[in-house]
Amino acid sequence: MEQYVLGIDNGGTVIKAALFSLDGKETASASCQTKLLTPKPGYTERDMDELWEQNCACIRQVLSVSGIKGEAVAGVGVCGHGKGLYPWGKNGRPVKNGIISTDNRAWQYPEKWKADGTFDALYPRLCQQIMACQPVSILAWMKDHDRAAYDSIRWVFSVTDYIRFRLTGEAYSEATNISGSGLFNVRDVKIEEDMLDAFGIGEAFAMIPPVRYSGDLCGKINAEAAALTGLPEGTGVAGGMFDIDACAIAMSITEPGQLCTITGTWSINECIAPEPVTGTCIAMNSLYAIPGWYLLEESSATGVGNLEWLIRNIFEHEQIPEGKKLYAYLDEKAAQIPESCDVYFLPFLYGSNRHPLGKASFIGLTSYHSKYHMLRALYEGAAFSAKHHIDKLLSVREKPGAIRLAGGAANSTLWVQIYADILELPVETVKAVKELGAQGAGMAAAVSAGLFRDYREAAAAMVRITEPVEPDAAKFPVYRKKYAAYEAICAALDQVWNRFEV
Repeated sequence: MEQYVLGIDNGGTVIKAALFSLDGKETASASCQTKLLTPKPGYTERDMDELWEQNCACIRQVLSVSGIKGEAVAGVGVCGHGKGLYPWGKNGRPVKNGIISTDNRAWQYPEKWKADGTFDALYPRLCQQIMACQPVSILAWMKDHDRAAYDSIRWVFSVTDYIRFRLTGEAYSEATNISGSGLFNVRDVKIEEDMLDAFGIGEAFAMIPPVRYSGDLCGKINAEAAALTGLPEGTGVAGGMFDIDACAIAMSITEPGQLCTITGTWSINECIAPEPVTGTCIAMNSLYAIPGWYLLEESSATGVGNLEWLIRNIFEHEQIPEGKKLYAYLDEKAAQIPESCDVYFLPFLYGSNRHPLGKASFIGLTSYHSKYHMLRALYEGAAFSAKHHIDKLLSVREKPGAIRLAGGAANSTLWVQIYADILELPVETVKAVKELGAQGAGMAAAVSAGLFRDYREAAAAMVRITEPVEPDAAKFPVYRKKYAAYEAICAALDQVWNRFEV
């Protein structure tokens, strides 16, 4: 009987499940969605029971669509958005809604810890900047603003850890997720109570489950999950990983000379190194899915999620020619606008990589411009934001021969070319895989099940990279000038964001 692995990817609202053969073919996929809850400005949440139910529905759906029996699934892997918080209660129930990685309610805590010296004292062990959406900040906020909920927490989970826990009944902290939480000594690879004490949340030490690596076997499908999903009881479940690691693994990022960009709601820009790179402009060092390696990450919620907002609010009722798909149509319209157009978009609808209170903005609009100029500016703005991050990574490492691109922008021929022209690098994408994060999670399942020795062997068998899209050198001068203007606009607006309330 041919064997398959199942990968489950939990994004901020959308859940995707996909089955993969051991040669990397995506046999079938399914998606489900949870409602985004925004009870206050700056808050982004989801119902944890609904999340579990939709994961089960997604697994049932992919098994049904594929026609593959559950017995052919050799293992399950879960990945999901990093950061955020999914608190499990001492009463065996969710404490409250899960908090998503775009949440900004705790924005004052990183600012406070920088001002009072806490961050500087802990940075040699943290090896990363502190963000409002990290568990460390959210827990500190909960302790001050929702003490009853804080005191009722049994386990602090990432979304990956939460779904794996519901599948198996076993509580673990997966290494790539916990190492990006602000709760972890990244340098020495351990949890230390004195660090949590310094943040004022020493009680949280008892809330953190034992740490396991992404390819470790972290339990088996239990009876309840088997009944709800159609997977056989006893199927192995891997540790899984943070979705940015999963995408990197599925892009065969296994060597230090490689660099990749993932364009989802977040713009994730990353490479790997044998040790943390600290004392530089690099914002985040965390543990990589390959044991012994570190992930250098520059990221912000400034990716192609901005396009979904523009579609909902401006292009929702666009008259699309018969037989033409929306995204292909938008590509054609954006391609008609020259790159010399002086309209700029700051892609900060879900957060900023410049200022904690930064807001999205169109700059340079006149009565001459149309919504298609705005569309082109959005394409470029997302790429400019990625360049801001990538330039930081390139300040501590050599420029690669090409960059690998995944996520929504990778599905657009125009957008891939824009990235190549702005970054002045060839751009590679991954062949024939729609659900890249799920594939990385599936590769963890394959390693956990012993089907491959490690991720390098899994990548050699399961990943295919496209021929690169070459940059157009004739466009370099225009984009260099526009990027300088983009940076100047961001710097100027940094002076006024404090006038805005969260």
